Amino acid sequence: MIPVLLILFPLVSGLLSFFIKDEKTAKIWASFSSLATVVVALIAALSPADLSFDAAWLPTLGSRFSLGMDGMSKMLTLLTAISFPLVFFSTYKNSYTNSNSFYGLLLLTQAGLMGVFLSTDALLFYFFWELALIPVYFLCSIWGGEKRIAVTFKFFIYTFIGSLMMLAGIIYLYTQTTDASFALKSFYNLHLSISQQAVGFWLFFVAFAIKMPIFPFHTWQPDAYEQSPTAVTMILSGVMVKMGIYAVIRWLVPVFPAAVSEYGNLVIILSVIGMLYASLIAIRQDDVKRLIAYSSIAHIGLMCAAIFVKNNIGLEGTMIQMFNHGINVIGLWIVADAVEKQTGTRKISELGGLAQKAPTLAILLVVMALANIALPLTNAFIGEFLMFNGLFQYNMVIAAVAGVSIILAAVYTLNMIQRVFYGNTVSLTANAMESNGYVQTTLIILVIVVIALGIYPQPLLQLTKGVLLH
Repeated sequence: MIPVLLILFPLVSGLLSFFIKDEKTAKIWASFSSLATVVVALIAALSPADLSFDAAWLPTLGSRFSLGMDGMSKMLTLLTAISFPLVFFSTYKNSYTNSNSFYGLLLLTQAGLMGVFLSTDALLFYFFWELALIPVYFLCSIWGGEKRIAVTFKFFIYTFIGSLMMLAGIIYLYTQTTDASFALKSFYNLHLSISQQAVGFWLFFVAFAIKMPIFPFHTWQPDAYEQSPTAVTMILSGVMVKMGIYAVIRWLVPVFPAAVSEYGNLVIILSVIGMLYASLIAIRQDDVKRLIAYSSIAHIGLMCAAIFVKNNIGLEGTMIQMFNHGINVIGLWIVADAVEKQTGTRKISELGGLAQKAPTLAILLVVMALANIALPLTNAFIGEFLMFNGLFQYNMVIAAVAGVSIILAAVYTLNMIQRVFYGNTVSLTANAMESNGYVQTTLIILVIVVIALGIYPQPLLQLTKGVLLH
């Protein structure tokens, strides 16, 4: 029942949130319900056995309510569970109109994310994929920035096309099964021709590439991150992009092995181009939010490339980096939101000297930023090392070109730290002060996780060691 509870807790809590009229009560309800989900996720992660649940759902269609938890699912459900209370706690002082609806939609998003990482039935997987996405449309369009309508429409068009392609791919595979089933195992047992695999591969890959996103399917992402409320942006970049990476590992690579061999090199090249392209654009950014958004594209590109090299070192690096990237990017968004709340701007050129006024925030940012560039003894180092190792084994030239992104990441990250937090104060930062206790406490928790997993990454390695390429 544990997999069911991971979906049920946020689903029921989210639905009940809509009936809570008091803003403070809505915040407390969302926070406590998300903490209950963390407890269940921890129990699941600590369980030595794989967990599963199976029940009738749509028997006439050959679809079942089938859930499964191996090490990768345990790790991603734990990331999803941890992320929401961190988001709620760090933004506790933020005020939203119709806050009950805001928190209710976020909790429904969490339920959808949990379902995506647990489903072992393709139709159920698609159902939860949409459940995760639909609330985000409303969150962005109602509580977003000035350009939210245009940005949300673009986000909707991209993801709607991707979802339609994935649904077409699912139905296509269903028609090829011998037992008329949507079960993941039935898809794994398919014997498809090269041409059939090519059709299925591109239908699924485009849907997943949009969600990650990787070049050239990325153009919705910086605008969406910039215009969304910060709490939503944290979930989008910290957890939701992992849907695409997870889906490639779980649904794409094992089902279309011949097509992966045929088109994998193209995907790797696109991913590496995206890494360099996003890193170069990040260097030129004057908006902190857009800088973090392009940085995220570069990191996701590396994860995607490491999957398609088809060796277990790269795959293991990708899996643990999904967790670590989620932790690190949420920390960066918290700092970006704190800076904007203090100064009223996100423009790097208008900031400076914040470390003199908020030294604790500066120290916490430096740790999170160094983790973002995978400094040794931070959590991201081991994952990035394994991914580059996998790339190096695949092709030394591609690995060397991709490695340039490490230098570029150091350039834009250190430049941002120097220009925002150091130097002389300016008019906007002259009266700044330390962030509130909710923000500082959340960042301290994240810094502890960053350092602990940097020194001792064994728990994540242990979770993912049994998840190998088929």
